[in-house]
This record gives sequence, structure tokens and C-alpha cells, in this order.
Amino acid sequence: MISAASPPASGAPVRRPGRPRSTAVQQAILQGTYLLMATKGLSATTYERVAAATGVSKVTIYKWWPSREALLVDAFLDAARSFLPLPDDGHPVAIVRAHAASYVAALNGAFGRVQLAVIAECIAATGTAATFGERYLGERRAAGVAILKRAQKEGLIRSTDAAADLYDMIYGTLFYQSTFGLKRLTAGAARRLVDRVLQPLD
Repeated sequence: MISAASPPASGAPVRRPGRPRSTAVQQAILQGTYLLMATKGLSATTYERVAAATGVSKVTIYKWWPSREALLVDAFLDAARSFLPLPDDGHPVAIVRAHAASYVAALNGAFGRVQLAVIAECIAATGTAATFGERYLGERRAAGVAILKRAQKEGLIRSTDAAADLYDMIYGTLFYQSTFGLKRLTAGAARRLVDRVLQPLD
């Protein structure tokens, strides 16, 4: 996992001396990038097209994201935070059930297509999916694992496997089944998978 003290991954936005980055401008870039990916495809999501769509200069975008794949992953992560929130309060099992069901719905739509395209882009550019793992999966997995640890600590589930393994059993299964078209996933199937893995006491 990446911590605040970790050095930036290859292709990470570079913070240089000068004016601080505007949060509003950054959000405009990320949202504009995701919209292009979802509606036009990755081949059309170039620095030039993002600049034209957002009104932000290509120089600024490139300064903050010198690696195109980093921009694509960060835009995808920003969308996931919005579409698939992982709250840190509430009943842990209910949170995971709802999130898994929402993830399946997302996988069956544009979000799922964008996810596969972004992973493929990372592999094509670097030979591995490490950029996706570092910039997207690390954050999302850590949030999910924290929720599962809380479920275990509060005695809400029977499963004693490591929380990270439980997360991988749930979301790895959903990703695998969706990616390879093994079956059309449904919200109900996702919730049942969560219950089989976690063995909740409620």
C-alpha cells in the first residue's frame, strides 16, 4: 500500500515549486478525463482532447500528470470514489453487501468497460498493471479491508480468515467472473457471495 511517506510512483503527478494546484481545476480534469473514457474510449482520451473538454491547458495537465496512464487511473479512481463509496461508519456487513452489489452494477456498465481499458492501457505502456494497483487498487482495497477488520473485531462474522483475503475472495471473484464473461453478474449474486465468504451472524 502507498502511505503518505511513500515516494511517488512512476508517472505520479509531480509537485513543483510555484502556485499550489487548484482542487477545482484538478477535479475538472479528472471528471473530464473519465467522461471522455466512458463516452469516446481511451484512444480518444488524449491530453489534447482533455484540454479541449475542460478548458485547462495541455501544459498544466501534462505538468500534473506526465504519464498518460497515471491520468487515466486517477480519473478512474475519482469516479469510483463517487460511484462506489466505502463509508467508514454503519454496519460493516451491510456496507460490503451494498458495495458489492453496486460494484456488479458498475461492472455491467460503462464503468466496467473503462476499468478493463485502463488496466489494458497500463499493461501496454509499462508491461504490468502496477500503476493501476498502486494508484487505484491500493486505496480501494485498504478501505475495504478496514471495513472487514471492523466486522471481525465487532464479532459480526464467523470467518476468521485475514481481512485482506476475505476482500480478495469477494472482489477478486466478481472481477474474474465479469472480466472473462463467465456469467452475467447480478446484485443478488454479489450479496450472496458476500454472505458465503463472511458468514455473517445476523
